[in-house]
Amino acid sequence: MMKIKFLLLLLCTTLSMSGQEKKLFTLEDLNFGGNNYRNLQPENKWYAWWGDELVRIDKEQCFLVDKKTGKDIRPLTDDENNERKGSAKATTIIKDHQLYVVDAQGKEHQLTTDGSREIVYGSAVHRNEFGINKGTFWSPDGQRLAFYRMDQSMVTDYPQVNIFPREATYEPDKYPMAGMNAHVVTVGVYDINTDKTVYLKTPVGSVCGDSVATSTPIYFTNIAWSPDSKIIYMFELNRAQNDCRLVSYDATTGMRIAELYRETSDKYVEPMHPIVFLPWDDTKFMMQSQRDGYNHLYLFNNKGELLKQLTKGQWVVEDVLGFNKKDKSIIIVSNEKNAIQRNIYIVSIKTSKRTLLDNGRGSHRGELSESGLYLIDRYTEPDVPRNINLVSTQTAKATRLFTAADPWEGYEQPIFESGTIKAADGVTDLYYRMVKPHDFDATKKYPTVVYVYGGPHAHNVEASWHWASRSWETYMAQKGYVLFILDNRGSENRGLEFEQATFHQLGQIEMQDQMKGVEYLKSLPYVDANRMGVHGWSFGGFMTISLMLNYPDVFKVGVAGGPVIDWKWYEVMYGERYMGTPQNNPEGYAKSSLIDKAKNLKGKLQIITGYNDNTVVPQHCLSFLDACIKAGTQPDFFAYPGEQHNMRGHASVHLHERITQYFEDYLK
Repeated sequence: MMKIKFLLLLLCTTLSMSGQEKKLFTLEDLNFGGNNYRNLQPENKWYAWWGDELVRIDKEQCFLVDKKTGKDIRPLTDDENNERKGSAKATTIIKDHQLYVVDAQGKEHQLTTDGSREIVYGSAVHRNEFGINKGTFWSPDGQRLAFYRMDQSMVTDYPQVNIFPREATYEPDKYPMAGMNAHVVTVGVYDINTDKTVYLKTPVGSVCGDSVATSTPIYFTNIAWSPDSKIIYMFELNRAQNDCRLVSYDATTGMRIAELYRETSDKYVEPMHPIVFLPWDDTKFMMQSQRDGYNHLYLFNNKGELLKQLTKGQWVVEDVLGFNKKDKSIIIVSNEKNAIQRNIYIVSIKTSKRTLLDNGRGSHRGELSESGLYLIDRYTEPDVPRNINLVSTQTAKATRLFTAADPWEGYEQPIFESGTIKAADGVTDLYYRMVKPHDFDATKKYPTVVYVYGGPHAHNVEASWHWASRSWETYMAQKGYVLFILDNRGSENRGLEFEQATFHQLGQIEMQDQMKGVEYLKSLPYVDANRMGVHGWSFGGFMTISLMLNYPDVFKVGVAGGPVIDWKWYEVMYGERYMGTPQNNPEGYAKSSLIDKAKNLKGKLQIITGYNDNTVVPQHCLSFLDACIKAGTQPDFFAYPGEQHNMRGHASVHLHERITQYFEDYLK
């Protein structure tokens, strides 16, 4: 009897211990600012190309890799490492607002003398719209430098304040709001041999939102060089953003040569990529365009004559990785397989035939060798944290380089699901992600939070690890919530009709689609319709408050971060693309504004902002608070001193604990 009791006690103890083996997550584990975050990310390996040789980069050493086996061969010597990194080249620097070039011999050349806070050289312009992420562009031969000059002296200052000194200081931002003065950009070309600069003779339009002619270019973007370094190509876009032209300029004189291509729209045209010349034919270039309703590739000659459309279909080219010079083909990433996948194809320039280079699942990103014969394929799937393959672009044969283990092994992991529902138009498929507690019980009722973004150039649902779930969703699921995330019309990678459905009425179509998601949630027996919350940041903050005010009886609790309140306070380039100006679209601005809807607030709403947000300036939040005071409604408000649009470092842990606690206090 004693032996039986002992065995039973041992069994109970063992079961108890095994039940305790699974750990629970903390925000220090899940949030990017947390002290254990890196340990819970899928492990990675770093590879680079040295011509067509594959090199694995470690912390202290680089290794040559056998492309047949994927195994290290030997460490690179110092001489080989120096050769791999390349010989000395000219570089650019900015000191005291002036632009300098340091040549290959180390000599410093000063290109400008009038640089200031208002005259900006060599930096990204147009608020980083139109695919712009830098301000200097070297010619292929390394002898000429094209660079942006931005005059923002006419742009109004937004009065940011630094509260940390003993006496707070005024540190304004140049912030061009929709319908108001925009900066003026020109493009300079510096010749390192003559030590002289010329400026392209570009059209210069008025900077006032009331008087810009729709045919007058004002935005210059996607700068590219001809292979012989003699000609500069760029897209010129009028302020209304409905008339786009590809124009060439003489890099020596700055004179305009020709207009090679023009694209117009009754909504907007959005150039995002520079043209790319074929490596084997200097007379032909490839251009990306949405002219047929989806982003595809087109082949032109250097006279601007369209030779052929290279890709076609109701899917989009998401990225161009480069060329296979031997086969005269181009390697692309597209969502042809599925709208929420990213797959790699090789496309023949001659026949347009596409061949899949990966496994046809998941989300893939690639890096090509110099010749394009080999591809590093980094990919993930909903149940695959990270794999890295070496792929032959000629045979599609793959060699595994690395397989990451599940870094969440040993933790209580939530249930991740994905599916589709119909949009409010009754026709269009919308993709969603759902995250459920690890011990989900369909017979119970769960508080449910809709996480929303919904704006242009973004998507939430992807066929990557955990369906691209944000770590905060795991934290909330662990606390007993169901999370629901839906990509409404207006989000990216679904074609022009899908993306432009929101034109001149931001927030309206998006809300209709999100409410179809709510309708679906209410049909589920385990969703507690009386405990429904909503949360989002930036455009998602705008959507959160919009949903709270337009459907006050649906959402009990909301947390809105960095929200746009009225688009007239948002920046020129983004705001006018989707909304026009307050002058020419007063109805759209009035419909989307949340100021006059402050009286509709019923549920608990917390608004959070970075005190020094220079993307969605604090004027938005403060004006909404003023409207609520006048309407007698009672939102809660929290600001992060010194922070901008997103909380940095460990402040992000604090932020997400605050968001979580708000739902714990008022929704659960």
